[in-house]
Amino acid sequence: MESALRCCDQVVAAAAMIGGISYFHEFAYDLLAENERILAATFDAAIEAHRRRELKRVVVLSSSMVYESANVFPTPEGAQASSPPPVSTYGFQKLASEYFAKGAWEQYRLPYTILRPFNCVGIGERRAVRDTEVMSGNVKLALSHVVPDLVLKVLRGQDPLHILGAGDQVRCYTYGGDLAHGIRLAMESGAATNEDFNLSTPVSTTVLELAREIWRKLNGEDRPFRYVSDPPFEHDVQHRVPDVRKARDVLGFEADTPLSGMLDEVIPWLRAEDADGAL
Repeated sequence: MESALRCCDQVVAAAAMIGGISYFHEFAYDLLAENERILAATFDAAIEAHRRRELKRVVVLSSSMVYESANVFPTPEGAQASSPPPVSTYGFQKLASEYFAKGAWEQYRLPYTILRPFNCVGIGERRAVRDTEVMSGNVKLALSHVVPDLVLKVLRGQDPLHILGAGDQVRCYTYGGDLAHGIRLAMESGAATNEDFNLSTPVSTTVLELAREIWRKLNGEDRPFRYVSDPPFEHDVQHRVPDVRKARDVLGFEADTPLSGMLDEVIPWLRAEDADGAL
């Protein structure tokens, strides 16, 4: 790791065990322990590289899950410090990643930027790795996140569609390409040094609205939308909406890809992957 940091100005601390809500329930300890090991190794190498004047900054990819217990919406940067701590080990570990950054600055003067993506949507997600099969109605879950999960269930003909809980959970689905642009803007901006930013669309969507849109795109208008509610997971945040003004004002970042456009990219990719047996 140390040798790899000798030829770069910044390092993005993003490596981690990661998955959707079923994943971080099943691997609650492994996720916490392994991600802390990865993070500590990354920061040890970054601190040493910075000491040799070979690294300028560490960019930490945190998560909207640091706001798991927030009760202010839209949620601004700083709410993670005034809210109760996250109750899931995943949210707690992501909050810990931010303290790694602040501690490394306080003790070693290693500059940092903290970025919190919200509900990334895009192509490329691989099959979820888990020890047990998870069924949703008559379909075995292959992917961890809600968008590909719902798309696959509709592609495979599930009717009625199974969703977790009542479907009134609120999310801000943000295009992966927009998030990549936001990360680049933060890395290129001196004003982002020792700052934290929410990276997200400001547009909120319920899970039920998402399900209806996916159903419409795959089944058209003639086939009636039907769904049933499965019991939700314990750590299923009901409301997650960010304040995005800081990223807009400081970085010039706006995530403006609409949900419909994201689905127009994701659905054909998932259809092809499923047809090839990759999922």
